[in-house]
Amino acid sequence: MSARERMLDAAVKRIAREGIDEVRIARIATDAGVSASLVHYHFESRDALLAEALEHSYERAGDVRIGDGDGATVPAVERLSAMIDQCLPAPGALHDDFILWAELWLRAARRPELRETSARLYGRMHDWFREVLEELGVADPARLADRILALCDGYGIRVLCADPAMPRRRAREEIWAAVEPELR
Repeated sequence: MSARERMLDAAVKRIAREGIDEVRIARIATDAGVSASLVHYHFESRDALLAEALEHSYERAGDVRIGDGDGATVPAVERLSAMIDQCLPAPGALHDDFILWAELWLRAARRPELRETSARLYGRMHDWFREVLEELGVADPARLADRILALCDGYGIRVLCADPAMPRRRAREEIWAAVEPELR
């Protein structure tokens, strides 16, 4: 693993645990086993670090998004179900990834320079869902992709906040109940 990847892994974990405003470059450097000057060299600002950490977490999860990894074709409906699972917080990396998204939402709402990053990442997520929905023959895959993302975000916040009325299992069931009638 390259030093840059180690820095991004460390940044994902630190941002998720401390928030972007509390993250110290020295801690990321220590976690990654590099110098603080190397972190500053690669990331010009906290916002740049957040944006790249989000890109990194998205790419890291890409293997799961594509399929089961052994070259076998996974039926589209099973992939869609796994994709929804990937968009809900769960202990470990998915929890950290969801917190990164929440950090981006808040920063993009307050800082116009992050809105392009937010739109680009959402565009990638939207395309990911739209492609599988097209494969399933959904009448309006772009519209349903937007709905799925909104449902995952909304229910995901409740799961992230440990709302006892909305455990992860129930969030998944509620999203699927909204999506399933539109599938052929």
